[in-house]
Amino acid sequence: MLRILIICLWPLAVCAETLTVATFNVENYFLTPQGTRRAKPKVSRAKVAESIAQISPDVIALQEMGRPAALEDLRKRLGVKGLKYPHHAWVEQDGSPIHLAVLSKFPLKAKAHTDVAYLLNRQRLTVGRGFGEVQVRVNANYTFTLLNAHLKSKRPVPHASEAEIRLAEARELRKIIAARLGTDENILIVGDLNDTPDADPIKELIGRRAPKLVDLRPFERNGDQAPHPANPKFVPRRVTWTSFYWKEDSFSRFDYILASGAMVKELDRAGTFVHASADWGVASDHRPVVARFVAEDR
Repeated sequence: MLRILIICLWPLAVCAETLTVATFNVENYFLTPQGTRRAKPKVSRAKVAESIAQISPDVIALQEMGRPAALEDLRKRLGVKGLKYPHHAWVEQDGSPIHLAVLSKFPLKAKAHTDVAYLLNRQRLTVGRGFGEVQVRVNANYTFTLLNAHLKSKRPVPHASEAEIRLAEARELRKIIAARLGTDENILIVGDLNDTPDADPIKELIGRRAPKLVDLRPFERNGDQAPHPANPKFVPRRVTWTSFYWKEDSFSRFDYILASGAMVKELDRAGTFVHASADWGVASDHRPVVARFVAEDR
C-alpha cells in the first residue's frame, strides 16, 4: 500500500505551482554617471540581463539600481530575452544614488520604508538605503511578503562606525517583521546585508531567540553532495560565496535569503542555489542568490 501511495502522490507534487525568488546586487546599474560613480558599461548591463534570464525568476529583488530609467532599461533587456515583468517597485532614498527595486511577474502591493531612524552615539541617523517591502499575490491561495535590504557597507564613514551602523540597521529591519514572525505569514528578507553569517548584524536579524528567521544558505550547483568529512551534523563544505572584494582578493557570503518559519515549509531545496556562470564578474561584483518554493501553504 505504501508503494501505491507514493505513486499516487508523486504527480501531485510535480503539478504543484512553484515560485522562484532571486536577489541580485547589480553593482551601480546607472545609465549616466552619479556623482563619483560611473555609468555602467553596456556590456555589463547586458551580462546582468543574461544572468537573470538564465535563472528566470518569478520575482527578483535588486540592489544598487539606478534611477527609474535604469530599471526600465533592465526590464526592456529582459523582455527581449522573453522575460516579462509587468509589475515593479522602486525605493527612492534621499541622498543615495543607489536604490532598491523589485521586478515581479505577479501583482504586488509596495511599501517603502524610507524614514527609518535610530539613535547611535547620541546621533539621530536614518537607514541609508531604506527598506523595500512588497506583498506578492502568486495565485488566489498564496501570497508572501518580501523585504528588500541593502545594509551599510564596510566602507568607513566619518560620523560613526560602519559596523555599528550596519548593526543598527539590522535591528531596525528586525523590528519591522518581528511581530509577524509568530504568525503564519509567509515572509522573506533578501538582499545584500554586507556581513558574514557569524557577524552580529546577521545574528540580530535572524533572531537570537524564537521566533527566528531561517537562513536558506544557498550554494553552487557544482556537484558537491558529500557531508562534512568529520561529522555529518557540521555545516557541509559548499561553495556559498556571493561577493568579491578586489582590494583583498577575497570572496564572502554577503547576500541572503532569510525565510519565516511559515514560508520555509514550502522551500524546494533543489531549486535553491547561488547562480554560477562564466564571466559572472562582468555583470557585478556579486552573484545572484535563488530560492524556489511550492506556491501553496503547508
